[in-house]
Amino acid sequence: MTDQTSNQMWGGRFAAGPDAIMEAINASIGFDRRMAAQDIAGSRAHAAMLAATGVITDSDAEAIREGLLTVLSEIEAGTFAFSTALEDIHMNVEARLKALIGEPAGRLHTARSRNDQVATDFKLWVRDQLDAAEQGLVALIRALLAQAEAGADWVMPGFTHLQTAQPVTWGHHMMAYVEMFGRDLSRVRDARVRMNESPLGAAALAGTSFPIDREMTAKALGFDRPAANSLDAVSDRDFALEFLSVASICAVHLSRFAEELVIWSSAQFRFVTLSDRFSTGSSIMPQKKNPDAAELIRAKVGRIYGANTALMMVMKGLPLAYSKDMQEDKEQVFDAADNWMLALAAMEGMVRDMTANRESLAAAAGSGFSTATDLADWLVRVLGLPFRDAHHVTGSLVALAEKKGCDLPDLSLEEMQSAHADITADVYTVLGVENSVNSRVSYGGTAPQQVRAQVARWKETLA
Repeated sequence: MTDQTSNQMWGGRFAAGPDAIMEAINASIGFDRRMAAQDIAGSRAHAAMLAATGVITDSDAEAIREGLLTVLSEIEAGTFAFSTALEDIHMNVEARLKALIGEPAGRLHTARSRNDQVATDFKLWVRDQLDAAEQGLVALIRALLAQAEAGADWVMPGFTHLQTAQPVTWGHHMMAYVEMFGRDLSRVRDARVRMNESPLGAAALAGTSFPIDREMTAKALGFDRPAANSLDAVSDRDFALEFLSVASICAVHLSRFAEELVIWSSAQFRFVTLSDRFSTGSSIMPQKKNPDAAELIRAKVGRIYGANTALMMVMKGLPLAYSKDMQEDKEQVFDAADNWMLALAAMEGMVRDMTANRESLAAAAGSGFSTATDLADWLVRVLGLPFRDAHHVTGSLVALAEKKGCDLPDLSLEEMQSAHADITADVYTVLGVENSVNSRVSYGGTAPQQVRAQVARWKETLA
């Protein structure tokens, strides 16, 4: 088969034949250039260690250090010429370093491999993203705390199955998301601790015969310790999988909250008003104010979770140690990280800017017989009825109110007594939504005093 025939089969994009195809499939510089700063930091730490252990001279180490700083400045200035032929960020940096300083550049790669180099770079990059996620989550939690504190005693309906269940407070609902994002925050911090071991010095897979100091490079790069097994060090991508897992769980929480904001901001609910900064209009319907930011956050979970699944599939069948399959780890993580950070920032902005419509919340809080459980509890507490009997009596009163087209507090005492003769006027003290929420004083309950206590606890925790 001729090259011309081959090119027709492969398509005009690869006019140079098989070499162009191999270059295209093998190269990662199109995406791993994002790790340039981490790559140069790792190389600087490695060169300093090589000099300290006598593997290279101090003069060579100094030339390498200065050369790497020049390369970094060129990349940051946007003047660096990346080459696909050089495959990846590691070879691009090394080639430019050689052009700048000559022979000493060839000594930089002593006692390491691209295998431990890429593992180190990638860990450093993911660690930076975990730090950014921590900051984003703390900012979001603080925004939710501000909303919770302002509306600690604002009544609203609590839902199950998206049906009115019992009255709660706005502050209590906001604090539910504080707890969710608080667990996300703990997962981020936990993942960071677990992944903070340095692969540098593991070399290709078996370590090295040079007298290197892996503790020194680990400390220089902010790792807690060197990874203890060289095979594992170069083939481990658990840290990336855990990053994506944490991101996926958090994205689910973001998506659930986004869904509520979409519902709450609708004309049918009017629970919240989103700011113009996080809404858009319609091209033909002038009355529309669309919660586009919330809808886009809701969609991000698909991309983030998809990245998690994709990397699981890449890693699931790989024998130790390194395989080229692992080059497919980064694009998934880069995309997920970008979308996670964007979703966190957008949600924090929406929460800070949104206005809860207290009147609409209160009007809805009493609908749907939301104090029925309070009535049942009163029958148990005051009249001593078994709860199942109290449930039956309350159900009959709900049916009566439904038939009359009124709510439970609107039933007369005589009508109440038609369901159970021992009911007294005292029952009306529990039927108002304000009374209902104020009575829920158990730890973690919706009573305003409990909400304020939880706000204070979280403020102290974050401080």
